[in-house]
Amino acid sequence: MVISNTRKQDPEGKFIAMLLDGIRNKRITLPTLPEVAIKVRNAAASPNTTSAQLAQLIALDPALSARLLQVANSPLYRGNSKLSNIQTAVARLGHTLVRNIIASVVVTQLFQTRTSPLLKSHLKATWEHTIKTAAISHVLAQKFTRLAPEQAMLAGLIHDIGKLPILSQLEHFPELLEDSETVDRLLQLLHPQIGKVILEVWQFPPEMITVAAEHENLQRNSGPEVDYTDIVVIANMHGHLGEAGYVGFAEWPTVPAYAKLGFNPKQYLAALSDAQQEMLEIQKLLTA
Repeated sequence: MVISNTRKQDPEGKFIAMLLDGIRNKRITLPTLPEVAIKVRNAAASPNTTSAQLAQLIALDPALSARLLQVANSPLYRGNSKLSNIQTAVARLGHTLVRNIIASVVVTQLFQTRTSPLLKSHLKATWEHTIKTAAISHVLAQKFTRLAPEQAMLAGLIHDIGKLPILSQLEHFPELLEDSETVDRLLQLLHPQIGKVILEVWQFPPEMITVAAEHENLQRNSGPEVDYTDIVVIANMHGHLGEAGYVGFAEWPTVPAYAKLGFNPKQYLAALSDAQQEMLEIQKLLTA
């Protein structure tokens, strides 16, 4: 996008320059992961960590503990009996799933942070799209690939993480914030590269960083194997169906990520129709 020198676009160009310069020179604070979440992630990645040790770390944060139990007892994950303590939940779910659930909970909390009334409508729209994308990503991974559904759900949750600091900084530019078209344009233009920076700071794996950086690139083709970015590209397109400026369903077969999964539109729609209850459960879980 080229910013012209017209008076109408001057505030927009000034905002872009301020935002990118502020992030580059660390004058703008990016969203951060809680210390407990970082410790849990590192511990869960170690083969030497026991379920008891991981549970002790999670228990340091009562809010995370409560949410993990809530997720573990949801229709998506619960077994034959209700879980009542963190160690049992960790043992049943496994370290990898626990790590992804904790990360999902933290991202959910970031999107629900209190903000000014002027920003709430934009944040609400972003969050509604995010959880829809996460739910579709989970279903696509589960039904059409060998990718981990929970990792795909997390990929859907973080794909628009770059929008958070953009919205936060727009509060200082009320003349831009009051123009919904301008806000949407700025979000669309800037969020992939900012999302990439955030996930690099969070030390997320490269496959997740790629999701944030490239999910808007509809012509991306990383090779024959389906990856998490492919899943999120499709889920993101679905989440924007019907919105002005986004690719229509009839054009999806021209998108490499869609073609790579090898299903036709009828199969795709049938799979999502069959998974409606599952997607509702995921969205309910993320908004609880």
